[in-house]
Amino acid sequence: MAKGEGAESGSAAGLLPPGILQAGERPAQVKEPKKKQQLSICNKLCYAVGGAPYQVTGCVLGFFLQIYLLDVAQVDPFPASIILFVGRAWDAFTDPLVGFCISKSSWTRLGRLMPWIIFSTPLAIIAYFLIWFVPDFPQVQPLWYLLFYCLFETLVTCFHVPYSALTMFISTEQSERDSATAYRMTVEVLGTVLGTAIQGQIVGQADTPCLQDPNGSAVASDSANRTQSITSLRDTQNAYLLAAGVIASIYVICAVILTLGVREQREPYETQQAEPVSFFRGLRLVMSHGPYIKLITGFLFTSLAFMLVEGNFALFCTYTLGFRNEFQNLLLAIMLSATFTIPIWQWFLTRFGKKTAVYIGISSAVPFLILVALMESNLIVTYVVAVAAGISVAAAFLLPWSMLPDVIDDFHLKQPHSHGTEPIFFSFYVFFTKFASGVSLGISTLSLDFAGYQTRGCSQPARVRFTLKMLVTMAPIVLILLGLLLFKLYPIDEEKRRQNKKALQALRDEASSSGCSDTDSTELASIL
Repeated sequence: MAKGEGAESGSAAGLLPPGILQAGERPAQVKEPKKKQQLSICNKLCYAVGGAPYQVTGCVLGFFLQIYLLDVAQVDPFPASIILFVGRAWDAFTDPLVGFCISKSSWTRLGRLMPWIIFSTPLAIIAYFLIWFVPDFPQVQPLWYLLFYCLFETLVTCFHVPYSALTMFISTEQSERDSATAYRMTVEVLGTVLGTAIQGQIVGQADTPCLQDPNGSAVASDSANRTQSITSLRDTQNAYLLAAGVIASIYVICAVILTLGVREQREPYETQQAEPVSFFRGLRLVMSHGPYIKLITGFLFTSLAFMLVEGNFALFCTYTLGFRNEFQNLLLAIMLSATFTIPIWQWFLTRFGKKTAVYIGISSAVPFLILVALMESNLIVTYVVAVAAGISVAAAFLLPWSMLPDVIDDFHLKQPHSHGTEPIFFSFYVFFTKFASGVSLGISTLSLDFAGYQTRGCSQPARVRFTLKMLVTMAPIVLILLGLLLFKLYPIDEEKRRQNKKALQALRDEASSSGCSDTDSTELASIL
């Protein structure tokens, strides 16, 4: 084994940035390798639970906010569309903004990221609760909902961006970070199931019935909606408030568990460096890092594919397949399948590599999407496709967050003097993900509008049904194939990951060595 250890040391030394070992210098005395930093299952679970608030609230807002504004708060459609669009655009903008603020933060006794999570939580749950409150003054309702929707999105971003960046600070071991990410993705998928189940069970009675008009087409009954009794409407509003209270309680419990169960750790070599680089210089460095651009570009296409399916799934089940009463059950089948297969994908990427997992995991959805496009309406086959889609959704959930730390490690190795950039990496990845969500929403809405979609109808024309089928099948297939082609350019394979790990470990061992004299430490800091 001695020969192997020597080879590793040589490889690591060769990977360090120029100047780490001056010409003619001999490497430092080989020290006994430090014991690997292990995260307990409890630590991983506490970290994973912190991902639930973002997913639970995001799922509820995505599925229920539109119908709440129109049918419960009774906001006119045009102001409601402004609220939804501006809120989504503001949500995307706040990610780099919060990333900038975090990059300027200093380390405290609680860490650099934890204070953002702690102090944003109480304000976020207040804003979330007020989104579901109907003020007594109709003329101020649009402004009310726009204000608190944007405020909540800002505060939940103050929670989610530092939480995402926390992946880099819970352990210095790649394998431990990957394992913690798998725990996190499992909990986040469960969060989407939990959010849908809680909100759906409590406020299911808020659905507006649809009736046949005199011409025989099925349209929603505006008169029935507007002439319902005040007592019934108030009960529905109270149901939304009750659901908001339950979701807010889950948010608080998860934040407390995360705060008490996870300790933010600082890189040993980072403590000897100067202040973090400025945000704009860090942004230039991040956006010029080739592996990062290739990763987010590939996942931008695949994310857009899955968001097209997600955004149109309810309409597709209702109007194209004719399964109006099976939508929630099909969604549950997808999410449960994703939940159970995330640990399998974690084992797969550990055994066969992350790029292989990307190709197999994401492309596995293509045959089933083709089947949906070609088959007639069949409930059993639809459930089979839903379970298979959940397997691919699990890969799409897990792999981006598992591969992003590898990109950051590669960046740290090439730019060892530039630290404090982790929030920039994570915030802009989330920004591009939300950008994909906005694009998918715009494409879907315009396509259905051109096809002649009938608002709140019980059935739709053939052109609308065909458009929905294309949005849920052929368009995602094309985007998935484009994304997989871009992943061919992604340079960090398993061999590159192992080399980066050795080189970074050499930096950490040198920086944290207790035997270093003050002169050695000063020299190391100067070299870095």
